[in-house]
Amino acid sequence: MVSASPPPAVSRQAWSVLIVSTLAFTVCFMVWMMFGVIGIPLQKQLGLSGTEFGLLTALPVLSGSLVRVPLGIWTDRYGGRIVMTVLMACTVPAIWAMAYATQYWHFLVIGLFVGLAGGAFSVGTPYVARWFPKSRQGMAMGVYGAGNSGSAVNKFLAPALLVAGGWVLVPKVYAAIMLGTVILFWFFSAHDPRH
Repeated sequence: MVSASPPPAVSRQAWSVLIVSTLAFTVCFMVWMMFGVIGIPLQKQLGLSGTEFGLLTALPVLSGSLVRVPLGIWTDRYGGRIVMTVLMACTVPAIWAMAYATQYWHFLVIGLFVGLAGGAFSVGTPYVARWFPKSRQGMAMGVYGAGNSGSAVNKFLAPALLVAGGWVLVPKVYAAIMLGTVILFWFFSAHDPRH
């Protein structure tokens, strides 16, 4: 009878990378889906038609989907720590600026930049996987994939913020959360030595 070998040990650094990457992915998905909630009061405020409203909510999803290929390539080339940090940091000004937008086209342009957060999936997946042995990558990807719950967090948090301070409060709070996540991610993640 052959005894099964114990699973390879996972370093403390790998666990840290997994935890902060999952947090970053959760926050990115939360931001990515923001227009799904604040789009309704914006539609009323700006008097948008159904088509205009559809375009407003679709643009962040589109830009987040399209940017995934180059983000994956850059992750392979430069490493997930750098790419994820830069990606999240680039969205902070756009998220904050949304609170001061007044015209429909402002929201469309801002939506393209906010949508970049949706590309976090193609950065974190290869980044996290490299820190775990093949026998533990399924577990790691399952934990990281739980970051999709950011869209559900958005559905709970954004309406509460809408009630507390109107739709303008949502991007201000989300920008602060994203900025805090950038800082946490940078200090608790690590550079993959293979890059």
